[in-house]
Amino acid sequence: MLKFTDTRQAYPPKRDAEDRRRDFAEIYQAFGEKAAALQSSRCSQCGIPFCQSGCPLQNNIPDWLKLAAEGRLEEAYAESSATSTMPEICGRICPQDRLCEGACVIEQSGHGTVTIGAVEQYITDTAWAEGWVEPVRRGPDNGLSVGIIGAGPAGLSAAEKLAEAGCSVTVYDRYDRAGGLLVYGIPNFKLDKAVVGRRVKRLEEAGIDFRLGFEVGRDAQLADLTDRHDSVLIATGVYKARELSCPAGAPAVPALDYLTASNRMGFGEAVADFDSGILNAAGKRVVVIGGGDTAMDCVRTAVRQGASSVTCLYRRDRANMPGSAREVKHAEEEGVVFEWLAAPDAIMGSASGPSAVRAHRMRLGLPGPDGRQAPDIIPGSTHEIPADMVIAALGFEAEDLPTLFGHPDLTVTRRGTVKVDGPSLMTSVPGVFAAGDIVRGASLVVWGIRDGMDAAASMLNWMSAQRAKVAAE
Repeated sequence: MLKFTDTRQAYPPKRDAEDRRRDFAEIYQAFGEKAAALQSSRCSQCGIPFCQSGCPLQNNIPDWLKLAAEGRLEEAYAESSATSTMPEICGRICPQDRLCEGACVIEQSGHGTVTIGAVEQYITDTAWAEGWVEPVRRGPDNGLSVGIIGAGPAGLSAAEKLAEAGCSVTVYDRYDRAGGLLVYGIPNFKLDKAVVGRRVKRLEEAGIDFRLGFEVGRDAQLADLTDRHDSVLIATGVYKARELSCPAGAPAVPALDYLTASNRMGFGEAVADFDSGILNAAGKRVVVIGGGDTAMDCVRTAVRQGASSVTCLYRRDRANMPGSAREVKHAEEEGVVFEWLAAPDAIMGSASGPSAVRAHRMRLGLPGPDGRQAPDIIPGSTHEIPADMVIAALGFEAEDLPTLFGHPDLTVTRRGTVKVDGPSLMTSVPGVFAAGDIVRGASLVVWGIRDGMDAAASMLNWMSAQRAKVAAE
């Protein structure tokens, strides 16, 4: 260990930008055994591992880096998977620059962070290849039944932990595939769908019942599920797109609709709106409005679909962009043009399609209540950006679940997210818990995983207490 003094930081080889523009394959090649061991050996094994505290899952990062450096990969996998239900997924899509790697001590000292995410991915991909990933170890049947609404990261993580405890678990999801945004919201060049599929298959083989194409509010009400199960977890995520506030003479495409269509095409499905051109960027001048990771997914997807030009319009500057800095760099390498400090004033065009985005220049003013500098319009700075397709990637909000689920007693916050009772994650409805984005608002996959595991523990405690109460009575 401590090789950071004479070994430079290195990430896995990245495919050439021109090459990766042509397909949706993941852009990074895998670490080799020697490279993974060498990069792991750069860890300083510091007394206070800030990388671990910077990780929402509190992963034992220094421990599995040391094991990887010593070539003890099976032990490294055991240590990595002890605190995470999806380590290879987190290794691919976590914004490590804002979490573990950003907190790395040697990064702060100017030596360049340990490439934690790439090593994490390498360890678990190796574990799958070598057969070290064991089936879910179901506990003895405890007679408890649990329903989970949503098959995204929070729901899947909770399902695994509850199955390990011996519960009968049923997962309900409106989509035809389990995985949530892992499947339909994240492009293949960031997360190959086979990686998600093998995790879902492992849960199916553990006896977890997936009811896909099942929409709570249409096929059953929340009250039906609480009658059917001893406890219910709401892990729906947030899917309601924030709308543009500017006048629109032509329609803008919602980001999730666009990404879902592209991912369905990747599965070999026929998508009518793609074939008609509505959700296909081929040959078009594309403008994406927004600055988060979803916006980065959209611009990079448009490049791969063969757009003639792709522009990202964001109202703040690069330093204040919420999306991953690495994603911005990847997009620039692939030919995306960024219009910093620019916001839409109107979408020009007609019902048949846009012709341009009229935008004005912005400047950053005084910090707002959230501490971020508020963007102000610069008078007289209006300009037009030609566009044949405009994609709105402004983030997501919660749907009206009390109405949708037919349960007005389900309390929500001012933002529409489900209100929970502190760390227990219990909602206002007894026996109903909530986890992930539907509680936090749009957030990171790693937080969904953490919340799902926490919710599973709380549900088990509550059900055990209820059973003891009934026995005492």
